[in-house]
Amino acid sequence: MRFLELTLPTPAENLACDEALLDLCEANPGEGILRFWEAREHFLVLGYSNKARTEAHLDRARQDSIPVLRRCTGGGAVLQGPGCLNYSLILPITAQVSATNALIMQRHAHALNAEVRGHSDLTRGDLKFSGNAQRRKRRYLLFHGSFLLNLDIERIERLLPLPSREPDYRRHRPHREFLQNVALPCRQALRQCWHAEETFTDLPEVAPLVRVYSSDAWTFKF
Repeated sequence: MRFLELTLPTPAENLACDEALLDLCEANPGEGILRFWEAREHFLVLGYSNKARTEAHLDRARQDSIPVLRRCTGGGAVLQGPGCLNYSLILPITAQVSATNALIMQRHAHALNAEVRGHSDLTRGDLKFSGNAQRRKRRYLLFHGSFLLNLDIERIERLLPLPSREPDYRRHRPHREFLQNVALPCRQALRQCWHAEETFTDLPEVAPLVRVYSSDAWTFKF
C-alpha cells in the first residue's frame, strides 16, 4: 500500500483529488493508495444522491459563508473543517459492495478499538465518530471517510438538519447527542493496518474534476 499525506488548498480540489486518484489507479493498475487530508476551512459536503435543500440548511450556510459541495460517493451530508481528519483508500475490487464494506469497516474498528454500527459508522459507546462511503469503477474502488477529532459539533448542529435517513441506533438524536470527538491515533492506526509504507509521489491532474466540483450544476443537481 502506498501512502499520501496531501491537503490541497480548496474544498473542490480535495474532493476532486479522491476521484482523480481512483481514475489514476483504474487506468494504471498497481498497489493501493491511502491518503489523508484535513480541510483548512469549514464547508458542507452532500452525498452524491442527497437533495441539497433537504440535507443542509442552505440559508444558514450562506449566512455563515460556508461553501456547499457534492461528493461522488453516497451517504449523508457532513461538515468538513479543522479537526475532521479524512482518509481515502483506493483499492482493487475483490468482493461485492456489502462484503467490501464489512471487510474495511471491521479492519478499521479493530485498529481503533471501536464498533461498527449502521453498516458504515464507527462508534465508541453509543456515539459516532466516523462515517464512510464508497464508489466503484470496473477494477478499483474508492472507500473514504472521516474521523471527528476536534470538529465544532455545534456548527454541525447549526448547518445540518437531522438526516432524512438514519441508522436505527441513532434514535432521532440531534447531532450534539449523537456525535463525539475522539482522541485516537487514527493516522498511525490506519497506516499500520493497511501496511502503508511507501510514499506515493505520482500526483494526479485534478483541474478538470475541480471544475466539476466547483459548479452549481453539480452541487445542486438534486
